[in-house]
Amino acid sequence: MKLVRYGAHGTEKPGLIDANGVLRDLSDAVADIDPSALSRENIKRLASIDPATLPEVKGRPRFGAPVSPVGKMICVGMNYAKHAAETGAAVPEQPVLFMKATSAIMGPNDDVVIPRGSTRTDWEVELGVVIGETARDVPVDAALSHVAGYVVVNDLSEREFQFEHGGQWVKGKSCDTFGPIGPWLVTADEVPGPQSLRLWLEVNGHRYQDSNTSDMVFGVAKLVSYISRYMTLMPGDVISTGTPAGVGLGLKPPTYLRPGDVIELGIDGLGRQRQQVHAHPADQGNAR
Repeated sequence: MKLVRYGAHGTEKPGLIDANGVLRDLSDAVADIDPSALSRENIKRLASIDPATLPEVKGRPRFGAPVSPVGKMICVGMNYAKHAAETGAAVPEQPVLFMKATSAIMGPNDDVVIPRGSTRTDWEVELGVVIGETARDVPVDAALSHVAGYVVVNDLSEREFQFEHGGQWVKGKSCDTFGPIGPWLVTADEVPGPQSLRLWLEVNGHRYQDSNTSDMVFGVAKLVSYISRYMTLMPGDVISTGTPAGVGLGLKPPTYLRPGDVIELGIDGLGRQRQQVHAHPADQGNAR
């Protein structure tokens, strides 16, 4: 299934995308695509519904993040060898973990706002993993059974905040609008091989990132198992599994987002996102 949340910000309704690409309303079957809806039992129940019996949603409504609320968003750094190389970092021996504030999360096509005074806002297409069953110190061979599904994530980053403002990476990762998720959550039964997904990103029509999850240093099962050793993963938690080479930081010269840019990104089978980039209100007089 492709599960969605559609409608204006703060008033999203649950829905699904049927086999013909038609948006169907799920409001009579579930209150929201929230952590309680992501259990194996509830996913099985929703999958048993004939989409043709659900009301068709007309028009082109906004999509919100396909799961809400997200309890925590855990991100993985340097998880593609070529990305580590382009940033001058060594390939890690263990997964590099950091957090992104959930206040950064937004819909897949909502506007990105460059933080006040920023000149180094960057893009990162990533595979997101949504937890459906509580995971606490789970072995690798059982890890994927705790996954409800997968999403596209743009792990936007402000590189000056990340590397030059002291402390941990969270400062450069958590600005408002820095966590587009969606457009939909594709349930795990439709993604039997999360390590064979093509992912890509373009800015203004130029393709900067084009890779495959097969190039991950640590695969999804390893990450779920590893992270669950250090913290309990709860239904609705999202793991953003790292980005491939091609980020602005790694280009020569480095290239960053500017007001007016358009970001487009996607993962095969998981949909695509499109964001318009805007200046922070305090900087609008300086926007190009």
